[in-house]
Parts: sequence; C-alpha cells; structure tokens
Amino acid sequence: MMKKINNIAYQLVFLGVLGLYACEDFVEVEVPDHLITGSTVFANEETAQSAMTGIYNQLFNASFANGGNRSVTFLAALSADNFKPTSNIVEILEFSQNAISPDNTWNLDLWAGAYHTIYEVNALLEGVAQAQDLPEGTKSSLTGQAKFIRAFTYFYLRQLYGDVPLLLETDYRANATAPRASPSEVEAQILSDLQEAIALLPGEYPDGDRTRPNKFTAMGLLARVYLFQENWEQAAYYSEQVISQASLYELLADPNEVFLANSREALWQISPIGWGSSFTHTREGNLFIKDATTNTPVVLAEDFMEVWSAPEDLRFINWIASFQDGEEVLYYPYKYKIAYEASGGEITEYSMVLRLAEQYAIQAEAQAQLGNLTQAMNSIDHLRARAGVPLLAEATTTPDQEELLSLILQERRKEFFAEWGHRWLDLKRTGNTALLSNKPQADWEATDSRYPIPQQERLKNTYLSQNPGY
Repeated sequence: MMKKINNIAYQLVFLGVLGLYACEDFVEVEVPDHLITGSTVFANEETAQSAMTGIYNQLFNASFANGGNRSVTFLAALSADNFKPTSNIVEILEFSQNAISPDNTWNLDLWAGAYHTIYEVNALLEGVAQAQDLPEGTKSSLTGQAKFIRAFTYFYLRQLYGDVPLLLETDYRANATAPRASPSEVEAQILSDLQEAIALLPGEYPDGDRTRPNKFTAMGLLARVYLFQENWEQAAYYSEQVISQASLYELLADPNEVFLANSREALWQISPIGWGSSFTHTREGNLFIKDATTNTPVVLAEDFMEVWSAPEDLRFINWIASFQDGEEVLYYPYKYKIAYEASGGEITEYSMVLRLAEQYAIQAEAQAQLGNLTQAMNSIDHLRARAGVPLLAEATTTPDQEELLSLILQERRKEFFAEWGHRWLDLKRTGNTALLSNKPQADWEATDSRYPIPQQERLKNTYLSQNPGY
C-alpha cells in the first residue's frame, strides 16, 4: 500500500511539501533542496507549520478530498440518486449503476488518496512527537490538526468500504501487511482522535482563515459520528455546542454567499491554493458547471428534480442552474459559481467540507429520535427559513415521529446535494438503499452498500480480504 521511505521528514517533504514548493506559505522557508532532515523540518515553528500547510494543500490534490471526478463528492453522489451520467466512461457508469468492479481505477484512486493523506498525517505526528525544540503550543496545535484530519479521513473510509486497515504509523513493513480492522477499532480511533483534537485545538481560526480546523470543527464532525452511531444524546449535545457559537457561525441569508472563501457558515474549507499555479477555481465548480463549451460528466437526475415541489425554494433558485441542450433542459449543481479562473488573482471560493447547516440537521434528527419533536422541528426550520419555504412549526398539522424523520431526510437531500456524498451515506445509515433499485440501469444488491477493496491493493497486501458481493 505504501512505498518505503527512510525517514519521517523526507516522507513529509516528498509527499506533502516538495509537491507544494510553489505555494507562498512554503517558499519563504529556506531549506536544502536535496533532502530535508527531521531536525530541519521540526527545528522551528516556521518549518513545522509549513509541513502542516503542505498537508492542507495536498488535500486539494488528494483524489478523495479534492472535489474532482475521483472524489467522495463525485463518486458517492453517483452511487446515490441525485446524479445522471452524461458520460460513457466505464468507471463513471459502474458507480452510477452500483456495479463497481474491484479493478475500477477511480475506486483505487479514491482509496489511495485517503491512505496517502493518512500516511502524511502519521508522518507529521511522528515528527512533531520527536521534535525537541518546538514550542509546546505549536506541538499541541499541529497534533490536534493532524488528528482531526486522520479522524475525518477514517470516517469516510469506514463509511465507504466498511472494515479497513487502521494505520497509525509510517512503518512500511507493518502497513504493507495490515489486515482490515474491526469496525469497533476504527470507530474507537476516530472518537479518540476527535476528542484529543477538541482538547488541543483553539476556539478561533488563525488569521480568520477557515482552512485549518478549530475545536468546533472537531465537535461538528464528532456530532456527525455520533449521529451515524445512533448515539442521539451525544449527537444533539455536540451539534448544539457548535450552533451556540454565534460569534463564529451563522446561516447566511443569501445562499450565494455560503460557498465563498471563509464564509461564516463554514466550519472547515479547503483552498484552491493547492493548485500551486494561477488557477483559483474549485474542482467542484470546474466539474459541475455546464455551458456551451464544456461537457460535464453528470447532470442532476429527474428523480432529484422532482423533489423541488416549492419552486420558490431559494436553494432551487440559487444552487441549481439549467442549460438548454437542443430541446432538452439539463440541470446542474450551481453552488460554486466559478468554473474556471486562471488569472492568479484573489481566491473567492473555497471548497466547502463542513458547514453549520449540517449541525442543524444533525440536531433535528437527534431530537426527533429522542422524541423531542417540537425541538426537532425548530432545528430543521432554520434551514427551511433560510430557503424561504413554509416552516413546519406553522403547519396546520403536526407530523408524527416517522413523518418528521422522513421530512428531515428530504431536507438533507435538498440542502447537501453535490457535497461530500451526503445522500449516499444518508440512504445507507437510514436503511433506505432499496430506493436505488429505481435508478435507471441500476443493478442494486444489498452488498453494493460497500465499495470493493481495490484489487490492486489486495494483490500487494494478501492480508486484505474482499467485501461480500465482489
């Protein structure tokens, strides 16, 4: 799975920093150009912070996180029912038809991108732990950030593939033969990393830039983890901790401002500075926006367009655009407004990873599961109010628990489409994957809820078993 590299610092530089040498936060640091030793990388705060910056910039390039056509955002959405392919590329069709081959190279890129990120994070954690001269505050901050990223990455690996290897070090000998860990082991590590991140990270964003997580970012992800574990009390508690930070976060009245750089709705974003060039657009904008000169690989599915019963919904008006293709009208995600920008100017849109709206949705679902229906309606009504649609609290009839949970799931579909595979994960965790049998040309079977372990990885590591059905 991982290649042998002889020392921690060289791993960091080779995988994270040298690839980003053009980025402004790193070029100002003078280092040898042939080899950077561990003592050099972690000798002072400036170089250590540059190593961390390299990892953030690599997230924009790692397949699983970058929002492009091999990312969680794209591939997991294909697996659900919001997208319709317009491409005949085999890898895309396999994800859309829920018939992924273990040899699918895009699935390999997804898996490898996630483990590449984990490897970089583990290398940084080892380097920071061994550093002799770093201030304790710097060591705590870097450790908290790295553990948050590791928890975030393992969350997606766990949801997409089920049982996965749990790699917590850079020893290639151990990693090359690591078997799949039990769900309890992986989930315990995710919880441990997030709790430690909460304890170590500050409550503010350094320089106001939301590309580095703070303690409330970690709390937001922890709320999601508890929701997926059906620990309703803890999900409600941690979502409220984030929602209550009114000085940091708010639901923006204008949906067009949500995905801007350092939006006040953002808990965490990834910057296009990771291009390392003059490009300043997000990969999501480049992938989804359709015009007369571009061939996008997907459009929004007819089934998804039918859920918009209220045309006055501001999400429909502002986050969906259309393109006339002959006699056919095609709809595409328009959350990001910039498809291509190569001027090298100011970056105006960041790739959104975690945002406040999800915390309201988590709180609503957790309260509904606890039987607190009024509180649940109040929480989901925050999203409906921003969307400009009638509030549940003002309806003439009050939904029962089952109806309310269904409404919350529908609100999540409208709010988070084309973002980080939310719909795919929601269908799986709520037991609604049977709906995918209705997809055109779908070949749905229960075992399709987990992606196959890439065959190339299993050839390299014979201890990796395959998921059922593949």
